[in-house]
Amino acid sequence: MPEGDTVARTAKHLHAALAGRVLTHADLRVPRFATADLTGRTVLDVTPRGKHLLTRLEGGLTLHSHLRMDGAWRIFAPGERWRGGPAYEIRAVLGNTDHTAVGYRLPVLELLRTPDEEKVVGHLGPDLLGPDWDADRALTNLLADPGRPLGEALLDQRNLAGIGNVYKCELCFLARVTPWLPVGELPESLLPRLVGAAARLLDANRDRSTRTTTGRVAALSRTREPVYVYGRSGRPCLRCRTPVRKADQADRPTYWCPHCQSGPAPR
Repeated sequence: MPEGDTVARTAKHLHAALAGRVLTHADLRVPRFATADLTGRTVLDVTPRGKHLLTRLEGGLTLHSHLRMDGAWRIFAPGERWRGGPAYEIRAVLGNTDHTAVGYRLPVLELLRTPDEEKVVGHLGPDLLGPDWDADRALTNLLADPGRPLGEALLDQRNLAGIGNVYKCELCFLARVTPWLPVGELPESLLPRLVGAAARLLDANRDRSTRTTTGRVAALSRTREPVYVYGRSGRPCLRCRTPVRKADQADRPTYWCPHCQSGPAPR
């Protein structure tokens, strides 16, 4: 599931493969931009912004993409068979003499003028992995609606950009509160610590192929899990052995330990 760390890692790989090179092949397989010809343009850089990817091109154009739930970019060498899904799921192809980047299942793909990037990312809060990261501003944003459940507030990219459903669940577990606890009811010192933990977790995972919030590696032992609660419904909590529970919050599957995490829970 793409979150801020996945997007940052994707941008790093795309930048390494495309930046500074002339596009020898480009194909945008969405009706609105299907006739756009990007061949002959040099890719200037690929920049992540929260969960958004901005591929900037010579001539003042930016290709904006968003992975959402299951989108992905894959990079292939010349002659290598493309693997990432069936051909009908391909939404974009950007190729040079050394690499081809193929975008699969991209729910958002649009070509815009580079000066207009703020129209698609200007609403975002400070990026946990970006140069604009500002913990104080993120705290102010979160506290602006004290009655809002913590889980919903963390997922709102206008508050801080980069947290997805996995980190929402894991951060609430680490804070020992349920995702349904109103932000304004958190102890005064807890929210700054939670925001700091979010920044550290995403940074620690930005170059890992397997995300972990426990510091453990699942492959080493059945008892060593990469996450505390996410996706572990019905399995014992790693702290107290109470079965982890699952419920929907804002149409997202949400996991928590009813013993370790205090506060309200869904009925």
